[in-house]
Amino acid sequence: MKIKTSKITFQLLVQKKKDKSQIPVVFLHGFGGSAGDWNFITKKLNEKFFTIAVDLIGHGKTSAPANPKYYSARAIARQLNNIFNQLKLNKVILIGYSLGGRAALSYAVNYPYKISALVLESTSPGIHNPVERIQRLTADKTLSSKIKKSNLGDFFENWYNQQIFDSLKKNSAVDLKKLLRRKLKNSPVGLKNILSEFSPGKMPDYWNEFDHFTFPVLLINGSLDKKYNIINKKAVKLLKYGSHKIIKGAGHNTHLEKPADFINLVNRFLEKICSE
Repeated sequence: MKIKTSKITFQLLVQKKKDKSQIPVVFLHGFGGSAGDWNFITKKLNEKFFTIAVDLIGHGKTSAPANPKYYSARAIARQLNNIFNQLKLNKVILIGYSLGGRAALSYAVNYPYKISALVLESTSPGIHNPVERIQRLTADKTLSSKIKKSNLGDFFENWYNQQIFDSLKKNSAVDLKKLLRRKLKNSPVGLKNILSEFSPGKMPDYWNEFDHFTFPVLLINGSLDKKYNIINKKAVKLLKYGSHKIIKGAGHNTHLEKPADFINLVNRFLEKICSE
């Protein structure tokens, strides 16, 4: 399904509703991903929900404009709101992984009245320390400059050489070559822009926003992902209705490394929402 805004055409995978009472759950992928990354879970959710997966700007079959202004945290939040308005969704449950989690968080901060619940997998709320913000932004801009159409494959091979993906590479159930082939379908222009303009060093610091959330929030990370375990332990203390779950034996990408465990956590969270 395609949805057009004034400047961008978005590609969505929308599950057909069985009845009007079903609650929308929107999935947002990570860097270099696409809506199809969530196919493993969309048909396994509680039947009280129906799913929507979005190709974020610069990814998949969604437009990848050259103008960097379309890739900021605020711009992405507006884009999502435009999509939801066109779909006539008054409230949504957002589930986001890494970059997609930051997009979900940005939307929740800007449009909290449209959020029923939030699931953040391996998600950074931003960087508070000004020196660390500059360091991260500089690193991401340097990294984005290495993205070229001729060597997109080399870029992603190096991307997955980061220590944060060690457990992913060692997981025999993950077809890394297939994963890399899917990444090559993205726009180099889109990837460059979102990496620099939506960098954790440039996006707003959302840490102080957590205590304003009046909806349930589930934080997920893998036991092997020490960085995000620390982040989530700190974040859950700031949330009025927050919970933090750790998937054993998984690293940064828990839904790819341990899909059954991820599905179980999400379904339990959703079922609890229905029962309240």
